[in-house]
Amino acid sequence: MIALVNMAAEKQNPLVPPLPELVIGLVAFAIVFFFLWKKLLPNINKVLEERREAIEGGIEQAEAAQQEAAEVLKQYKDQLAEARHEAARLRSEAQEQGATLIAEMRAEGQRQREEIIAAGHAQIEADRKQAALALRQDVGKLATDLAGKLVGESLEEHARQSRTIDRFLDDLEEKAEAAR
Repeated sequence: MIALVNMAAEKQNPLVPPLPELVIGLVAFAIVFFFLWKKLLPNINKVLEERREAIEGGIEQAEAAQQEAAEVLKQYKDQLAEARHEAARLRSEAQEQGATLIAEMRAEGQRQREEIIAAGHAQIEADRKQAALALRQDVGKLATDLAGKLVGESLEEHARQSRTIDRFLDDLEEKAEAAR
C-alpha cells in the first residue's frame, strides 16, 4: 500500500490541485464572483458615475464661471474706456474754459489799463491846463508890474492889463513854437 500511495503521489503533478479542492475552490470563487458582480460592482459603478457627473458638472460650472468672468471683464474694460473718454472730454473742456477765461481776463486787463491810461492823460491834461492858467495869471501879474515899473505908469486898469498880458503871452508862445 505504501507503494500505491507512493505511486499515486508520483503521478500527481504538484502544480495541479486535487479534484475535490479544485471543485471547492471553483464553488467558492463563483460565490465571491457572484457577490462582487451583484453587490459590489453596481456600487462601484454608481460611485464612479457620480464622480464622473460631479467632475463634468464642475467643469461645466467652471466654464460658465469663466465665461461670466470674461463678460464681466469686457464690461469693466468698456466702462474703463468710457471713463477715460469722459475724463479726456472733461479735461479738454476745462482747458478750453481756462483758455477762454484767460483771454477774457487779458481783455478785461487791457480795457482797464486803457481806462487808467486815458484817465491819467485826461488828468495830466487838466493839470497842465490848470497850471498853464495859473502860470499865465502869475506871469501876467509879474509882467504888468514889471511893465508898470518900466513905463512909469500904473497898469492897474484891468482891460489894459489883460491886453498887455495876452500880448506878452502870445509872444512867448510864438517864440516857443519857433524854437521847436
